[in-house]
Amino acid sequence: MTSVQPIPMVDLREQYLTIKQDIDTAIADVLSTTQFIMGSNVREFEQEAADYLGVSDAIACANGTDALHLALRALGLGPGDEVITTPFTFIATAEAIAYVGATPVFVDIDPATYNMNVELVEQAITDNTRAIIPVHLFGLPCDMSALSAIAKKHQLHIVEDCAQSFGAAINDSKIGAIGDIGCHSFFPSKNLGCFGDGGMLSTNNAELAEKLRVLRAHGSTKQYHHTIIGYNSRLDEMQAAILRQKLPRIDQYNQARHNVARAYCEQLANVNVQLPLLNAPAAMGEATPVFHQFTILSDKRDEIKQALATQKIASAIYYPIPLHLQEAMVDRMPAKLSHPHAENVAQRCLSLPIYPEMPADSIQRVCKTIEQVVS
Repeated sequence: MTSVQPIPMVDLREQYLTIKQDIDTAIADVLSTTQFIMGSNVREFEQEAADYLGVSDAIACANGTDALHLALRALGLGPGDEVITTPFTFIATAEAIAYVGATPVFVDIDPATYNMNVELVEQAITDNTRAIIPVHLFGLPCDMSALSAIAKKHQLHIVEDCAQSFGAAINDSKIGAIGDIGCHSFFPSKNLGCFGDGGMLSTNNAELAEKLRVLRAHGSTKQYHHTIIGYNSRLDEMQAAILRQKLPRIDQYNQARHNVARAYCEQLANVNVQLPLLNAPAAMGEATPVFHQFTILSDKRDEIKQALATQKIASAIYYPIPLHLQEAMVDRMPAKLSHPHAENVAQRCLSLPIYPEMPADSIQRVCKTIEQVVS
């Protein structure tokens, strides 16, 4: 009897094996130089990433959460300031706001895109609002044209949370190159992932770039000369070497993810579940998701998850509790508000396995299992 092979959420080993020689050589080169902190690989990766994103400066840091924190510090946000963001995302977005002493102000999501509903942003602006953090959730870009117009009208900063969207673009602009600062995560399971923690900030503002470089290195402009209180948030040299091998392949990886998403949509087209958008709404212009996650909605979410588990198929709930209902956030908000779409999606969402190397027969197994439950 043939045993059922597990299907993981993401197969990091498979991707490693496809580029093993290049990765192993890059790691060996770092070991041979013994230059482990802020070496040539970090500098070269920053330049290569800036060139790819189309920005003047890319500043590597320790992780995506630090990127958000450093961005808000560089913009001078603090107690008394309000930052508008989405309640349907990972807590790091709101944590960064709390780190600087500012207040998170949540607006509900569009249930079709899972992203912040831009039409609700302007009514959430007060005299204390200083910034907006759009999250390009699951790899689908937010409507940055509409957000940029609002920000310009009210003189607000935009910090893009690009933790799940590296490589996504709207028209000719890469995500992370549109707002004041873009914040990226290289957590291993991300579209562009290293072999540990890693992060980066992107900007076209030279003054902000210099502030960010100082903040990530203990507030130092010169060794043992500290102008401000900063942080220890540096990208490891070995992780930079790994990212330099993956960056030239990111478009290939993202296209492969899109192919998996398209196959899911085709095979689940007649199944009673809500599917994510294969392309962004037409009003946004030419924008295509990079599918960090493939997330469906169903009233039978828990039954589907259990059936998948029985077949040794992984799945995940991103995110089961919206941020405005998280215990850590409740006392930090200016008012207790309901965000019904975020709450509804949190009760019905389920993310399916997706990674560039995912085989066609695995996609078919996932879809057949879901169909059996729903029908």
